[in-house]
Amino acid sequence: MDQTQSKIKEFLSRFFKSHDLQPDEDIFSLGFVNSLLAMQLVAFVEKEFGISVGDEDLDLDNFRTINSIVRLVARKQGAAA
Repeated sequence: MDQTQSKIKEFLSRFFKSHDLQPDEDIFSLGFVNSLLAMQLVAFVEKEFGISVGDEDLDLDNFRTINSIVRLVARKQGAAA
């Protein structure tokens, strides 16, 4: 697991206390995510990785799994480079 993946898993694990979240598990289908957590996740990703998540990025598919968030971060960091 790379550093980006580890940071995202660590953040989400605070909300999934009794579940060992896997990189390709759909966090929305597990039923733990509400609108407040979704906003916290976006804010965490922006602050932790120094990216800006625009309206065009606010698609569930970008935040559905740890790996999809990793891909979003990589795309945004690549665009900023």
